[in-house]
Amino acid sequence: MTKIIAEICQNHLGQRDFLGQAIKAAAAAGSDYIKAQIIFSEDLTNRPRFNEGFVEDNGVVKTIKRPYQPEFERLKKLDLKEDDYKWFIEESWKNNIKPMATIFSRRRIEFAAGLPWPEKVVKVASYDCASHALIKELCDAFNHLIISTGATFDEEIEKTAEIVRSKGKKLTLLHCVTSYPNTLEMCHLARMIWLRRLNDLVGWSDHTLVKRDGLKAAKVAMLLGADFIERHFTILSEDQTKDGPISIHPQQLKQLVDFSRLARQEQKKMVDKEIDNWLTMIGDHKCELTHIEILNRDYYRGRFASYINGRWIYNWEE
Repeated sequence: MTKIIAEICQNHLGQRDFLGQAIKAAAAAGSDYIKAQIIFSEDLTNRPRFNEGFVEDNGVVKTIKRPYQPEFERLKKLDLKEDDYKWFIEESWKNNIKPMATIFSRRRIEFAAGLPWPEKVVKVASYDCASHALIKELCDAFNHLIISTGATFDEEIEKTAEIVRSKGKKLTLLHCVTSYPNTLEMCHLARMIWLRRLNDLVGWSDHTLVKRDGLKAAKVAMLLGADFIERHFTILSEDQTKDGPISIHPQQLKQLVDFSRLARQEQKKMVDKEIDNWLTMIGDHKCELTHIEILNRDYYRGRFASYINGRWIYNWEE
């Protein structure tokens, strides 16, 4: 049966009350996991070329414009305190849902590893799939790494899988498209076939637009044998948070959980009935990164780092 991860991201708005409501709602919907993001605004790096961005004379964007100061101020309002993460774990456990988190900078690994996780499982964001120094340190601190593979080249994914295997740790590789949102035609769910050549456990991290595409991509990914589905999750209206448009609500999460519990034949009947041309989502198991994924890789890889002894250390630096 496919395991469901409800990704809160920063849909808590930095407030423990919203975080608690999300935990209860995800648990009531039957999600297997609820995931937080261990993000601290002080780990945001100021990289001058993104303050202005760069667009060629022909209109082609070469560098995303994402000025540091407004982004820092936005993130600062969303910061949780260290104690909030401990509370998140305890509250999840009380509600019979498994907690997990994504770690965005290496300096936070020691803190995160010391929290009272019921399972020593950690999520790695797609932009850090090729951050092999981070991967090695996470292997030393956790038993199961769930790694998104979007915006990452094949040889980088292969090396990451090799590192985790060499450390003797459990691995799950999630296909995703690092475009927010991505279209159904961009899904290329057949990519899971290629990932399964590297590792037994695979899945799909879904960034499709909820209002337009609903649960279509996640359901087809399950039908194709995904072991895990990750979906952004919120209890708020879509306009209240940055991730709102790609975040599902409790009723939709319940629908996803219910679908995951159906036999494969029943899933196939529902997909055939409800989703026109669902085969277009399968695409190709080998596909090039799109221009937007390259731009996002450039910005998000290195967005967070560790300030140690007077200098920034990025997640990939040995």
